[in-house]
Amino acid sequence: MPLLGKGHSLSARDQHPFFISLHHFDSWSDTASLITHPVIPYFPRPQSAPPRGRLLVCHDFKGGYSEKPEETTYTFNFWSLCDTFVYFSHHRVTIPPSGWISAAHRQGVKILGTLIFEHQESEQDCLRLLFGRLPASRTGPAVPPSVDSSQISISPHYARLLAYIAYQRGFDGYLLNFEWHLNADGGIGQARALTAWISLLRSELKAKVGPHAQVIWYDSVIFNGKVRWQDRLNSYNLPFFLPSTGFFTNYSWPPVYPSLTAQFFSNLDPSLISTQSRTGASKTLQDIHVGVDVWGRGSHGGGGFGSYRAIEHIDPESLGLSVALFGPGWTWESIQDKQDFSWGMWWEAERRLWIGPPENATVPPMTKRHEDEPDCLHGRFRPFLDFFVTRPPPDPTLLPFCTSFSPGVGFAWFVNGVVVMPHTKDGWTDVDKQSALGNMLWPRPKVQWEDRVGTTEPVPEASSALYFDDAWLGGNGLHVTFDATGSDAEDAFFRCVWLPIQSLNVTPLVRYTAHVIFKSLPAVDPPVDIDVGLSIKGPGSALELSAISAAEDLPGRWTRQTLTFTLLENQREEPITVGLVVGFATEDPSKAVQFSILLGQLAVYPAPPPSSPHLSVAAPRILWANFQRGEAGKSGVLTWEIAATFPPISLPRTLPPVDSPIPLWSLDSSDHAFTSYSYFNIYAGAALGGPARATFIGTTGLDGRANRFYVDWEVLPDAIKHMKEVRFYVQGVTDRGEVIEWEQCAFVDAS
Repeated sequence: MPLLGKGHSLSARDQHPFFISLHHFDSWSDTASLITHPVIPYFPRPQSAPPRGRLLVCHDFKGGYSEKPEETTYTFNFWSLCDTFVYFSHHRVTIPPSGWISAAHRQGVKILGTLIFEHQESEQDCLRLLFGRLPASRTGPAVPPSVDSSQISISPHYARLLAYIAYQRGFDGYLLNFEWHLNADGGIGQARALTAWISLLRSELKAKVGPHAQVIWYDSVIFNGKVRWQDRLNSYNLPFFLPSTGFFTNYSWPPVYPSLTAQFFSNLDPSLISTQSRTGASKTLQDIHVGVDVWGRGSHGGGGFGSYRAIEHIDPESLGLSVALFGPGWTWESIQDKQDFSWGMWWEAERRLWIGPPENATVPPMTKRHEDEPDCLHGRFRPFLDFFVTRPPPDPTLLPFCTSFSPGVGFAWFVNGVVVMPHTKDGWTDVDKQSALGNMLWPRPKVQWEDRVGTTEPVPEASSALYFDDAWLGGNGLHVTFDATGSDAEDAFFRCVWLPIQSLNVTPLVRYTAHVIFKSLPAVDPPVDIDVGLSIKGPGSALELSAISAAEDLPGRWTRQTLTFTLLENQREEPITVGLVVGFATEDPSKAVQFSILLGQLAVYPAPPPSSPHLSVAAPRILWANFQRGEAGKSGVLTWEIAATFPPISLPRTLPPVDSPIPLWSLDSSDHAFTSYSYFNIYAGAALGGPARATFIGTTGLDGRANRFYVDWEVLPDAIKHMKEVRFYVQGVTDRGEVIEWEQCAFVDAS
């Protein structure tokens, strides 16, 4: 993440990112705080119609918890294709880091932790999971049983605890990965007890987290307690599928297995998979996720850029099965040791795997098939984009949409167009700062002519690229380049194109505000005059748009444009598209031209209420800040409180009649009336210098806690840490991409 300096203490991070054993888990529960972590909550996206297979991504990048704030590393960016993301590690209980939870929920994707049992050392914990927490005192049955019984009891203790921490940390359930034999009660008794415990966990999660909560069973243990991967759904693993909300098959299947799974599911008694009390919707084929290992360990097609071959057999569109993609961090780990490795090299491989290479680019090399793999004909390479529906993020009435086009990494940090943390070679990683990349811009922008009906002139080609040398807010902007051919048409002196950027589902009859921040980049030869306007396009003529406001000039040659719009008809299933109308003119239109724009921010959110003489609108404010040193040294914790303020009110000289229906004042009481924050920038400096002369030292987001920042004194710049008195400034950045004014921020002195 953007933190000034190197070697930051682990004290800045979450104290309990994972648990190595159930005993460790119990120790945490004894002191667990009731304060929830302020991650972005989950809001669902509209489902695709007709139903088709979904995508589950299980990342398993270097065993998990490998994010390094002081250098660039792997991040996942293609949330619009994904329905569920599993944060995977080999610790007993894996809790997704808060940044990953917020990144997933920002795009309407569910994110799961992992409960895993592997190797012989996990055998005792497998039993403890069912028996519950063990007492410290001598205890036993009140009356000895009449017959000797080795039956296994089932306690809800760990089901409750796992559901509680999912609620507390804000994630959506678990992947259950049992890869060690269940031996108690002949194996089959423990296996049966485990299926009952899964039902307990599912019920606890739905009660605490919500009806969207998931419990996904990984195909490993079968009915007799033995680990026997089946690579498909069948009667051996059916008992574990029924109490779960979903199933994740192993990935070593032959090509015929997906169709056998679909056939097996269709033959199940409907009563087994029908809606039951508190279990949610009936199970469908989409709840079966067929495993594909991107590393190619036994997967049909060999993994890597050959993974599409396996997905073609799963056939999410026609057959209806879902896909569980395991280990997509292969794109990083398989090339990280190359001498010329860079983040840019990884991004090129990553985007090719997910959305395909740019036009006219070399097709990536295929992974060789396994020696024992049967002959199977497949066509040319297909990216994952070919198989899954691209879905917009949640409706902005539920969660304001705001993006600075960040992939979650960067090399500098910008605030309102000004660089506050200079470029570094190693860069930073902060998944909490990740935002949508503009789902209409990849793999190439879908440019169309604007108001040129009947023209046969080819539409300008456009390309998009992340740009790290300049930004409005965060670490980068998005560079869009247009290549237009020369034209002799009568209207060629000024041509306009429509550049779609992002699709969104919106609620009819709700007023929204949209704003875009951009800058035009000058073309050198030949020079081009560019005119850019924000626009919204929707189904039919059902949109009502306000006039675009006058362009507002911002620092660094950036420009902001704003409009309001309303969807008049009930077209909820059809998303609207936010984009730009780009006009260009040149002295000689017969010559080909190239020009570019840099996108800095795009936001869509519920419009504020119309102004009226009686309306009082809340303004954001940071009320106070506090600095608490640790027990030793100068390092400590910054905390602060946020608030809302209202402008002064003046009552009329003559009070209205007591029966007057006009209130003396009214307040905006909508769900978004009070400001929510995406993160906070932290600065440090001398008290006399003021915030304008303070030094940026980092942002919140590393530990996922509300209104908190750990100050690691040893990594502060020498000029600051040697001051007798340091003043820290806390600057808020709202969920609509606005940096609040310094007059609304707070400072605290640390002597």
